[in-house]
Amino acid sequence: MEPPANNADYREQDYWDTRYQTEEKYDWFSAYSSFRHHLVNDVKPDHKILMLGCGNSSLSEEMYNDGYKHITNIDFSPIVIEKMRSKHSDLHEMTWEVMDICDLRYEPSTYDIVLEKGTLDALMVHEKDPWNTSTETLQKIDGILQQISRILKTGGKFISITFAQPHFRKPLYACDKFNWNMNISTFGNSFHFFYFMMEKGKQLSEKDRMNEIERQKRKQDIRTEKVEFMKYEDKEDFIFGIDL
Repeated sequence: MEPPANNADYREQDYWDTRYQTEEKYDWFSAYSSFRHHLVNDVKPDHKILMLGCGNSSLSEEMYNDGYKHITNIDFSPIVIEKMRSKHSDLHEMTWEVMDICDLRYEPSTYDIVLEKGTLDALMVHEKDPWNTSTETLQKIDGILQQISRILKTGGKFISITFAQPHFRKPLYACDKFNWNMNISTFGNSFHFFYFMMEKGKQLSEKDRMNEIERQKRKQDIRTEKVEFMKYEDKEDFIFGIDL
């Protein structure tokens, strides 16, 4: 499948519906085997797992065959959900549901594990400057993370597998309001990927907490900063007041 003409298309259901009509399988940037050594430390066979934006990846199937049976897979494309449900009809304890990750319709404290691999990356791939993410995207990601925190059990874990470097992703994840801490690991050989693990009910590290306070202070300073307008007498031409 050819990549979209515009990166913003990665956020659109129509793009994915069209793609999934012909594409049978695709895994973003890394296979289960490359980060399994991290996952086994955080996920237990009896855990109830939610896979965000499952697509047609083989990740859920590989995890299921590795002993993780209680997996709910969601995606906003009904086409891919129906195809995956049919393809894996023999994996009886795994379920497939059409659902947008921006609207997680689950009761609080439902899941032990919420896992995403590349799904949040797809929501942010259209951003031109990773240092200055748009307000729209920041609000969308923040809303998703709040829902993830809500549906996680205390002691449950949100696992995010991404190519985004920590200095770009930490400001989004390391927020006290989510009621979790954050640990980061890497995997990969020639190119490193990142394994973020957030555990609900744990406090942020002192460094992460201080960084969040500093970020909030900078935002407040920007909001309260006064704009000084040029002052001039009515009888003067304003153009002469401009310092070139």
